[in-house]
Amino acid sequence: MTTFALIGAGPGLGLAAARRFGTAGHSVALISRNAQRLDSLTAELADDGIKARGFAADVLDTESLTAALYAAGTSLGTVEILQYSPVPRADFMKPVLDTGADDLDAPLAFSVKGPVTAVNAVLPGMRELGRGTLLFVNGSSAVRPNPNVAGTSIAFAAESAYARMLHDTLAPQNIHAAQLIVPGAIRPDSEHSSPDALAQRLYDIHGERDGFRHYSEPLPD
Repeated sequence: MTTFALIGAGPGLGLAAARRFGTAGHSVALISRNAQRLDSLTAELADDGIKARGFAADVLDTESLTAALYAAGTSLGTVEILQYSPVPRADFMKPVLDTGADDLDAPLAFSVKGPVTAVNAVLPGMRELGRGTLLFVNGSSAVRPNPNVAGTSIAFAAESAYARMLHDTLAPQNIHAAQLIVPGAIRPDSEHSSPDALAQRLYDIHGERDGFRHYSEPLPD
């Protein structure tokens, strides 16, 4: 049994993705700062017959993130699928003219150093398996910069560049890196951007291994 590792575990998309990949037979490693939330999510998944464990870590703390992914792979099975989808903090989203150089430290650590740390932690296991999937979930500012949320726009663009380089570099090793852009809010009543619809889309991207960038629905004009 291999493991689906979710960075940014929460009750919406995170839980839906964990349930979708867990139902397909993967163990589930849930990674979040909030240990109490992890206990609740693992209990919900256990009720569905899914083997899941929570690992407390902060994506801004590279040592804790590396340790969590190592523990997940050791205790649950090699990480075959990694999903990086933590929700950015509100203070990352200042207007561009109110954003100073220091304001970019945390967003870049969150959206660049975090993914780099996570990928480097799971790549050795994926190479041993001979396969793997790296899934990055971002909002529309990753592809259409928004001056009202400058920190996130800059950091998401950098994350996109990193993920694209992984896509091109790792394809010959049967490791697929892909990005899913969610243009608007994730809403339970949305046809294409509900948690369950997005979870299925991520599972399809993992299975079909076709192309780098995908959209849950078209970007609005």
